[in-house]
Amino acid sequence: MDEKGLGKRLQAARQAAGLTQQQLCQRANLSFSTLTKIERGAIRAPSIFTVQAIAQAVGTGVDELLGLASPALHRRLAKTKSGSSFIYFDVNGCLVHFYQRAFAKLAAASGAPYDTVETAFWHHNDHVCRGTMSLADFNSYLADRLGVATVDWQQAYMETVVPLTAMQEVLLWAAEHYKVGLLTNIMPGFLGTMFRQGQLPKLTYDAVVDSSVVGAIKPEPHMYEIATEQAGCAPGEILLIDDSRANLMAAEKAGWHVLWFDDSRADEAAERVREVLEPADQAQAATSAAAPSSA
Repeated sequence: MDEKGLGKRLQAARQAAGLTQQQLCQRANLSFSTLTKIERGAIRAPSIFTVQAIAQAVGTGVDELLGLASPALHRRLAKTKSGSSFIYFDVNGCLVHFYQRAFAKLAAASGAPYDTVETAFWHHNDHVCRGTMSLADFNSYLADRLGVATVDWQQAYMETVVPLTAMQEVLLWAAEHYKVGLLTNIMPGFLGTMFRQGQLPKLTYDAVVDSSVVGAIKPEPHMYEIATEQAGCAPGEILLIDDSRANLMAAEKAGWHVLWFDDSRADEAAERVREVLEPADQAQAATSAAAPSSA
């Protein structure tokens, strides 16, 4: 059994199911220390009964959790024309929209100018996404800046987040051909809530790199080091799709392939992403079929 691979798949499946480690322990009747050791790959050959309990709790199959399911094998064989076999998708600005509507909601509720809300938010967003500032402290800071008694940023976010349907369909399509993962700067607990509310596709992701969990954010080099390790492949086999050029340039410096997503033209950009992600063997077959016969 590949303990490290099992740990990565378990963590990705748990986060895709919107479960914390404590919640999964309760559902699977496991001790917290056992679960954390399995996710770290520190337990050699956990019992099949334990794996079955975990698989049932996160809503996936045992074979898929163990990396034995045929779809996972198929994804490992596909490569893009540039040689990428692992595709990381950004979340905010790539799979969902939220900023402008959430800022407008807080401005209307507080009576503060829109630009004041936006400036206050960006002042500490990175700290919360990195996990060095709690969401509670962030809410208190926003309330003070906006001159109101309380602010619930997570509620404002969740009530205004809009799935980018075309891009989410590309993600689902890509998962049929490649290993796929999420690489996101996001606040604690937001991913799990979005999965539970159906605002993100529920897949058995090959990696989920949540900034608030790993303690780093894009475009910091350490974020890409963590993501490369979780992808389990060489940097030159990874492609990042992101709406931030700063994040993309840092990924390129790490040796990754990159693709900019223009969220102002989401449908058009999603179609371009699908074209770039066309598997190399299919592209070659299409070219061969279109070529005139020499006979």
